Amino acid sequence: MKKYIVLAILFVFPLAVYLFFASGVNHFAKLPVLTQDIEEVAQYSEYQFKDRISILAFFGNNLEDKKTLALNLNQMIYKRFYQFTDFQFLIALPAGTEAAAEQLKTEIAGVTGTDMSRWNVLFLPDDQLQGLFGSLYLPLSLDQNLSSPYVFIVDRDGNLRGRDDDDFVGYDARSAADINNNMVDDVKVILAEYRLALKKYNQTRKR
Repeated sequence: MKKYIVLAILFVFPLAVYLFFASGVNHFAKLPVLTQDIEEVAQYSEYQFKDRISILAFFGNNLEDKKTLALNLNQMIYKRFYQFTDFQFLIALPAGTEAAAEQLKTEIAGVTGTDMSRWNVLFLPDDQLQGLFGSLYLPLSLDQNLSSPYVFIVDRDGNLRGRDDDDFVGYDARSAADINNNMVDDVKVILAEYRLALKKYNQTRKR
C-alpha cells in the first residue's frame, strides 16, 4: 500500500497540478490586449468605453435574424455579469433601426425577465459604424447588413481584449460553446483583473 501511495505522490499529483494550471491558463494571467485605443464612441453618443467593461456587438439592420444571437448573449453573458459595476452591453446598429431595436429589447426582457438597463444600443450612420468596426483592426468586415456574428470585449481603457491564438478574431455568438466557455471565462478574467487593481489601489491609499 505504501508503495502505491508513494507512486501516486511522485507521478499522479504532479500531473494533476500541471493539468489544472494548463486548463486554467487565463485565470492566472491578464487577458491579452489585441488593439489599443479603439475608437471612443463618447465623441458622438451618450455612451463611452472609458471606465466601462463593455461587450461590443454589431447586429446590423435585420434584427429579426439576430434574435437567437441576442438571446444567447443575454442568457450566457449579460444575465451573469450585468450587476457588476460599470459593466455594459453596447450594441452598435445602423441609424433607422430604433423601433426594431426597442422591440428586440422588449422581447428579450419579456422572455427572460432580465433587467435590460445595461443593454445599451448605439445608432450610427453607416460610415461611423464601419469606422468603429474598423478601429478594432481585426481581419473581419461587416456583412451587407452591417452586422457581424462576432462579439468583442473592450476594457475600461478602451482596448480590445481577447485571446492571442492565431485564429482568434472575436467570440462567435452563433456558437453556444464559444460564448459559454471561452467568453464567460475571459469576462471573469477581466473582472478579476480590475478587482485586483482596485484592491491594490485601496491598500496603497491606506498606507
